Amino acid sequence: MGIEGDLSAHGLTERDISLTFVKGMAVLKAFDDNHTRLTLTDIAKITGLDRASVRRLVLTLVALGYVRKEGRHFALTPRVLILAGSFLRGNRFGSHIQPLLNRYARAFGCAISLAIADEDAAVYVAQSSSQEEAVTFGFTVGSRLPLLHTAIGRMMLAYGEASWREACIRELGFEQYTPETEMDRAEIARRVESCRTQGYAIANGEFDAGVTGFAVPVGRTGDLRAVVGMSQPNFELRDEEMHLRRISELQQVAQELGRSGLFEVG
Repeated sequence: MGIEGDLSAHGLTERDISLTFVKGMAVLKAFDDNHTRLTLTDIAKITGLDRASVRRLVLTLVALGYVRKEGRHFALTPRVLILAGSFLRGNRFGSHIQPLLNRYARAFGCAISLAIADEDAAVYVAQSSSQEEAVTFGFTVGSRLPLLHTAIGRMMLAYGEASWREACIRELGFEQYTPETEMDRAEIARRVESCRTQGYAIANGEFDAGVTGFAVPVGRTGDLRAVVGMSQPNFELRDEEMHLRRISELQQVAQELGRSGLFEVG
């Protein structure tokens, strides 16, 4: 799950890479939804780096314009979006994928998200923006979701590489997000296996209370490119037939993405 595993997976050793760059990326990743403003001490604690190294790395990022100083605290600047912009433009998100998601969201009346796996989380890389969507849940492009307790995350685990899936289920930390959060790792493994068998995932109230998440894969087992998902308040879901309807709708989105070849990275 750490850098050593990442290196071996690519046939590399530490002599092949810049450890300073790796540390700099770790500093950038310390900022997330729950940590938008951090002190040097905060960053050192999150990254596990010594404070002197963190200070040099942060000041370098300030000089480059990716981080700004606010008294004792530091925060990311809009310049970090340049890093994501190349990925999004290169994969035609604005010109093709976004309109596709918007079209289906208007037809279904429900927001649709596209996510990929990033180490120990699912990351939104696109989301519909249709005015007809009845409810939104505050997530945006770049938001990270836990793998173990969301439909999108479990779908990724189900169709992901076996050793990665097993390590995630065995090692990832989690909390009691809601009263419905499944705390038994063996049961989580069973539910993930069920997702793999049936080809879709449904998670009821485990991450957001009173909300059911639905997800289907773009790609196939061993060749997962992305996951499309939607969420809906439970009071709008009258019966199991509506659950299956949502899965069917998402499968239409996934099939068009797969046929079009618009999304080729995973």
